[in-house]
Amino acid sequence: MSPDNDDAAARITLPPPRVEPYRGPPPHEKGPRIFLDYDQVELDAAYDQAVYQPNILQLNKRWASNSARARARVGEPLRRAYGDSAIEQLDLFRAERAKENGPARIFVFIHGGAWIRGAAKDYSAPAEMFLAAGAHYVVPDFTNAADAGGSLFPMAEQVRRAIVWVYRNAESFGGDPGRIFIGGQSSGAHLAAVALTTDWPGEFGVPADIIKGGLCTSGMYELAPVRLSARANYVKFSDEMVEKLSPVRHVDRLGAPLIVSYGTYETPEFVRQAREFATAVRDANRLHELIVGENYSHLELPETLCNPHGILGAAALKMMGLGAG
Repeated sequence: MSPDNDDAAARITLPPPRVEPYRGPPPHEKGPRIFLDYDQVELDAAYDQAVYQPNILQLNKRWASNSARARARVGEPLRRAYGDSAIEQLDLFRAERAKENGPARIFVFIHGGAWIRGAAKDYSAPAEMFLAAGAHYVVPDFTNAADAGGSLFPMAEQVRRAIVWVYRNAESFGGDPGRIFIGGQSSGAHLAAVALTTDWPGEFGVPADIIKGGLCTSGMYELAPVRLSARANYVKFSDEMVEKLSPVRHVDRLGAPLIVSYGTYETPEFVRQAREFATAVRDANRLHELIVGENYSHLELPETLCNPHGILGAAALKMMGLGAG
């Protein structure tokens, strides 16, 4: 290198090295152990996505804007009531191809939001992929913990009744009641797992195999440690709730193959919960697949459900026996 080049190189100002945003609980003096090796600060952080995903607000907004763009392309969904209260309605996106090929498969998506937020309209984004593949896409609205007095029971009940409505009304919109699949993400994955482990004949008078396959992404499946976290500030956990609404305790009721997934940039508790649930499902001979989203965070992984070649999109279509549209 010539002296001139040496001088030029010396004048180049390099950008500072990229440093990832801080992930995890803030520096603190270790307190008494609350669960496993977590103290209270660490356990609270392990159930707070914002601590491990600094751009979570951006991702929430992106889900809403992508959903609006999807509706602009495929059209507004049919809005149908599955119950008597105002919140008990669902968005129904009908696949045009179903008219030509007979009753179509149905995918019901249960949205997340820490049990306190979220709306069906903000989860329209995957509709385009399912419609292109010839499947109907349904997203129910349901109450939240704040409006339910801190209880998760009304949410779980509404989700299950929405699924029953889809089953009983499938033929009216060109759906196949014998090919209903469900999925959910975060607290929606918890509610989807509750639905998947429901005693359908005993509680709702419908077939035990009403659901033909499930996809649970980044969820909570054992409520005992969640009860010890800051989420107890707005969810009034009880012994009954923990027992009845911890799906990992009821895998013997699973009547369908199940995909369990999580991202490697999840909080440590969401990783642990997913892996332990997958192990229990495997031991019950119901694990279809465990999907680990390398380098995906909590709200990034479900975005791949919008793409037929994405990690979750491809897995969902394969489970349903469908190809990319």
